[in-house]
Amino acid sequence: MEIRGKDFYDLIVVGAGPAGSMAGRKAGQLGLRTLLIEKEVFPRYKPCGGAVSERARSCLDFEIPRELQEREIFGARVHFQDKAMKEQKEYRLATLIKRSALDHYLLKRAEEKGIEVMMGKKVTHVQEKPDQVEVIAGDHVFRSQYVIIAEGSQGKLKRVIRRKASPAEQGVCMVTEIDQTQEHRKRFAQDAVDIHFGITSMGYGWIFPHRNYYSVGIGGLISKLPEPRKTMRNFLAANGFYGQYKFKSHLIPLGGIDGQLTSSRIVLAGDAAGFIDSFSGEGITYAIKSGQIAAEVIYKILSRTDGHKLLESYEFICAQKIGQELKHALFLARMVHNSPQLLANFIVRNKNILGKYLDIFANRITYKEFLYWLVPRIPSSLFNIQAWEKIEQDL
Repeated sequence: MEIRGKDFYDLIVVGAGPAGSMAGRKAGQLGLRTLLIEKEVFPRYKPCGGAVSERARSCLDFEIPRELQEREIFGARVHFQDKAMKEQKEYRLATLIKRSALDHYLLKRAEEKGIEVMMGKKVTHVQEKPDQVEVIAGDHVFRSQYVIIAEGSQGKLKRVIRRKASPAEQGVCMVTEIDQTQEHRKRFAQDAVDIHFGITSMGYGWIFPHRNYYSVGIGGLISKLPEPRKTMRNFLAANGFYGQYKFKSHLIPLGGIDGQLTSSRIVLAGDAAGFIDSFSGEGITYAIKSGQIAAEVIYKILSRTDGHKLLESYEFICAQKIGQELKHALFLARMVHNSPQLLANFIVRNKNILGKYLDIFANRITYKEFLYWLVPRIPSSLFNIQAWEKIEQDL
């Protein structure tokens, strides 16, 4: 692989979230001269519920230290209107970890593979040229053969590849952290999460019991959540949280894999690529996977062991390993949120359905397997058969 001076790299990764760090780790393992640039200085605060599912952990080639794990989750309690259903498993579904600590640890695991890491430097421009990519950060220009943009959902660099998302393609999450009291501990389980549907269309509220605090938040489509602060305050009061809390919010993509993911030398990964579960809002699993895939594809191209073009191979692999899951998750989201009767009278009252769904996060089944199990059990009058047939044709 050709080296053209100390500021020329095989690969530059922009953003050190799970997608960027795991892209960097994989690139380092494969021997690529890699620079990872992050605008913040880690550890930094990240608004997030902090649930890391078993399927996300299964994508890692290392264990997460015990001291970072604040709570193990074995169940969920789902609420809708005046109904509630709790399902508890004998096996772990997820682990609650403060997101700032998780991201910092993932970055350290990337750095140990020999990549260069530059923090506190914001990339303002990415310029693709026939034989290289120029990355401008501050007053410095870095050059590489390829670039992975993994700056998250709110970054603007991805627009060199795809258009700006419309409000209909974006969600908003609002979250706060609340110290636990004895009264709270009596009301909420310590090994299960609370999920509340019905507070907004195409969204939900959550209460996650971390070690010494609760992560409480709401999320939904921007177009369906015009007053998120008001909705958040109502949600807090309805669940016995009456203090003055500081809210943090962030945008999330809700599209899946339909948008363009690459140019000839630039790749989008993680939230920047729109890889978010439309039903649960989870993105860490797909961030890790897409970052790893992107690094592997670039390595193969540089090694000349893969005859596919970057655009073809990366998008094809993501479609197979990520896209199908996202499309099935989107179908489930639309089915449930467009049919409140289905949610109220069938799913919330059916313990078997909730238990089966939770197995997705335990990494025991896929969304596709869940839907194949679910659809024959739902009265045809409660969901769109034509939509189901179409998604099966597409896949």
